[in-house]
Amino acid sequence: MAPLTRWVLAHKRIVVIFWLLLTLVGIASASSATKSLKQKFSVPGKEGWVVNQQIVRDFHGTGGNSAPLLPVVTLPAGQSVGSPAVQGQLRALEARIEHTLPGTRLAGYASTHNTAFVSKDGHTTFLVAYPPPDPNQPFGDNPEAAKKATAVLAGATVAGAPVHLTGFDALSVQSGGGNGPGVLVEALLGGLGALLVLAFVFGSFLAIVPIMMAIVSILTTFLVVWGLTTVTEVSPIVQFLIALIGLGVSIDYALLVVVRWREERAHGLEGDAAVQRAMETAGRAVVFSGSTVAIGLLALVALPLPFLRSVGYGGMLIPLISVVVATTLLPVILSKFGPRLDWPHVRNDDKASSSWTSWAQLVVRRRWLAAIGAAAILAALVLAATNLQPGLPNVNTIAKQGDAKQGLLALEASGIGSGALLPNEALVEGSTSPEQVARALAAVHGVHGAVAPDSPQWRHEGAAVVDAFSVPDGSSGAGRETLDQVRTAAHSTGSEVRLGGLAAQNEDFIEAVYGNFPLMIALIAIITFVLLARAFRSLLLPLKAVVLNIISVAAAWGVLELVWQRGYGSSLIWGISATGSVTAWIPLMVFAFLFGLSMDYEVFILSRMREEYDATGSTDTAVVRGIGRTGRLVTSAALILFLAFVSLASGPETEIKVLATGLAAGILLDATVIRALLVPAVISLFGRWNWWLPRLPARILRVEPSLPPRVAPSETS
Repeated sequence: MAPLTRWVLAHKRIVVIFWLLLTLVGIASASSATKSLKQKFSVPGKEGWVVNQQIVRDFHGTGGNSAPLLPVVTLPAGQSVGSPAVQGQLRALEARIEHTLPGTRLAGYASTHNTAFVSKDGHTTFLVAYPPPDPNQPFGDNPEAAKKATAVLAGATVAGAPVHLTGFDALSVQSGGGNGPGVLVEALLGGLGALLVLAFVFGSFLAIVPIMMAIVSILTTFLVVWGLTTVTEVSPIVQFLIALIGLGVSIDYALLVVVRWREERAHGLEGDAAVQRAMETAGRAVVFSGSTVAIGLLALVALPLPFLRSVGYGGMLIPLISVVVATTLLPVILSKFGPRLDWPHVRNDDKASSSWTSWAQLVVRRRWLAAIGAAAILAALVLAATNLQPGLPNVNTIAKQGDAKQGLLALEASGIGSGALLPNEALVEGSTSPEQVARALAAVHGVHGAVAPDSPQWRHEGAAVVDAFSVPDGSSGAGRETLDQVRTAAHSTGSEVRLGGLAAQNEDFIEAVYGNFPLMIALIAIITFVLLARAFRSLLLPLKAVVLNIISVAAAWGVLELVWQRGYGSSLIWGISATGSVTAWIPLMVFAFLFGLSMDYEVFILSRMREEYDATGSTDTAVVRGIGRTGRLVTSAALILFLAFVSLASGPETEIKVLATGLAAGILLDATVIRALLVPAVISLFGRWNWWLPRLPARILRVEPSLPPRVAPSETS
């Protein structure tokens, strides 16, 4: 760090002009960069995905990897779907949808006379309509089709009963999906919260410096990602990482350096000497911390899913660019403007925080009690995480009220079931009879009925689509069991019958992701261990850091299971009932984000403890001084990230709220239970073994060995 800092301070004008130009170009190109983030979802090589792609190709883009719209009617007493008048009105509904959404693949009782579209009591019936895809929706969503269909069916009746349009897209539209604050607005909300925290931490105008670094980092990252889109497709998810994760980590890195700079000035260093010392200590910690965050996101490339790999490529840029800004632009700002911005100087950084020092002393004295108490809390949450079920979102959590919700409730009340919103689509080829396949699927327990329409919309050049409507919701255990039985029944009818549909594709996604999950964890753990072993000159400290980080993420999963999957909190806080499962991609994203972000705090704390141990030779002294110096910093950094994730939850989408809950809970647990309680207690318990690095691994890592004396001076452990 020393040579780099000397060069930066010797070329201040070049550094400032460079970053100013990048920021201005980033501002001008932010909109173009966001629009360029487009990528189609895929699960290569899996049956559900392959079948869905063939359905899309052979049936003009309808169905397969997209959910249908379902007009639902509950007839009044005395009316029957067998009535010619009712059938005529149902045919009119089909015609109205075909006219509004040309090319839609649809079917209903009026066109098929199949009781799969009718409840057992004969009073409720529905249509299934697969509109042509929206090219602007990379994941198969089609909110515009839902809006058009809702408008054309407004006021429509059958036998005097209203028609309710439901389906995943219709429910999402009525939940306000896509109408919440934009990415930049959410980042602004998080930035305002961060500014308040920073004002409290510094008590001076230095509070604006980390915000400035965040702005430069975020806009530059958008610019670089825009360039990346010319080489490969990048998922739209990356924009959320840039705006919110970038906000958190760039502020954290600047906060660490600025706090250390103030401390060095309080100890008598002036001008560039204080900047140089701050970068040699805190700056070094920032480099290692940013590397671990980047590894956490880049490890997504180990998963066999193109869109997650793109998240890994794009996501790693955020911490790396934040590190470059913190190690180049920040020293110049502190050198040129730092003393003037440090006004009014309310807080004195000459001494460690008395409250955090007292806390650390208490933990050291009661280390066994602290370790057992923290372990008990984490064990309870990790135990809850073992019941976490990745899957489809519960349809009842998407919208609380509205026409689409009424249609869903009508399906559930009639016994048809919410599973009809995601039909199982079997692709039948060759000589196998579609009607035979429909009869086999209809006989499966948990299936309301199956249909094999003979219209050209459903049959094309020797291929046919058969829809089977499950009763249970796909997010439930019963829904997953029904899917497995439907797949088995489909395969049993012939080798030319394969199962598609969104439910099957989601199962493929879960298998592809979580089947390779141990590989991703191992990859992250090994690389992180090597980096930290070199940074801390220790074998035990990096091992403990990796293990505790994995436990920290598992605890956050436990919060998701309790708050959302079981509903112990989602109903109270948001008025949303238990989801039954957690959307499949969310636990993965929580892991990728939290593993790196949590390591920020570990690096901040352990770097200072290593420094204090080298100066005193006492583990307990290193713990007390390390926590005394970093406790307020880590708490403030965690609060800033927490506010960023709260702003992420300000949108109406349930899935984003679930993600924000996992991230926010993970950050708070990590900064309190783990870093402020378990880490100091465990380090105190291990004593001199924390600092052990034998000669052979030291030679491999190209650092000096660390061989503490058998009894360190002033060691109490």
